[in-house]
Amino acid sequence: MHLIRLGGCALNQTPLDWDGNRDRILAAIEAARAAGVSILCLPELCISGYGCEDAFLAPGTAAMAWRVLGEIVPHTRGLVVAVGLPVRFENAVYDAAALVADGRVAGVVCKQNLAGEGIHYEPRWFRPWSTGRIDTLMAAGAEVPIGDLRFDCGGVRIGFEICEDAWVADRPAARLAARGVDVILNPSASHFAFGKDEIRHRFVQDGSRAFAASYIYANLLGNEAGRAIYDGGVIVASAGRIVASGRRFSFADHAVTTALIDVDATRLAQARLTAASVSVEDDRVVVPVTLPVEQPSADPAGGDHRDAWERGGHVKEEEFARGVALGLFDYLRKSRSRGFVVSA
Repeated sequence: MHLIRLGGCALNQTPLDWDGNRDRILAAIEAARAAGVSILCLPELCISGYGCEDAFLAPGTAAMAWRVLGEIVPHTRGLVVAVGLPVRFENAVYDAAALVADGRVAGVVCKQNLAGEGIHYEPRWFRPWSTGRIDTLMAAGAEVPIGDLRFDCGGVRIGFEICEDAWVADRPAARLAARGVDVILNPSASHFAFGKDEIRHRFVQDGSRAFAASYIYANLLGNEAGRAIYDGGVIVASAGRIVASGRRFSFADHAVTTALIDVDATRLAQARLTAASVSVEDDRVVVPVTLPVEQPSADPAGGDHRDAWERGGHVKEEEFARGVALGLFDYLRKSRSRGFVVSA
């Protein structure tokens, strides 16, 4: 057995609230550290906020996001943390996630499939990253690998799907599985819709089974900018089994969910896949970090932490009531309004 503790965190962020977003991220990191987490996944674009809209096109937005990332990095000692942020590279902006390990930025992975339907308008602001492309980003005077990467963190291999990447037929995780990853991180900004949580559980569970890996999904939480409500929720699956589910519609600034997973078990499942492993060394970033190995025991932190209403007979009605309450509350406090006017 090779047991490590994974964690995901739902975060309630505000677009362009640089100090507030940073402080909530740091609080989440400390909560994960206290829970014994080794690898932590935070939501998509959590440094800047997802709803920056045309401000994503301003050069100062990506520059400030990288500056805030630099303030977060020293607090990751002993941990591996995925942090979402916009990245400007070669005159284009990308929806990206930085993997920060033990106090340094190991590399940046960019979203390959952009959401452009319904309330989403990502192609207006971002460019999709090309499958298989690897390059170097100059940031703060240092070279950082960027692209379709996988990370070897103390012998544990990590890859990414960023939100929409998991909702398409040609998922990046299929290629990651062929390259032998142990853990797939999915930082998301997935807005609430009736019945959507069941779909998320399905793609996380089925993905962990099909790709013989452990899978962490971490979502935004609350009414981030008035246009969408995020229900939060963290889902962790391993080798086809949901091992942890976090609460939705929380009024907390952050909610960490953890689970103990067995790397050896997923590697055994990988060995049974019919597809041969693909050896691609250029995409592998070796990160010199030691991840603590836990001893076999009952896992009090794992399991289903969703509220009882999630398993009741009126889930849709509960979702509506809780979504409206959280959305209105967040809108009121973030807009600094004093109340609502209801017209009869």
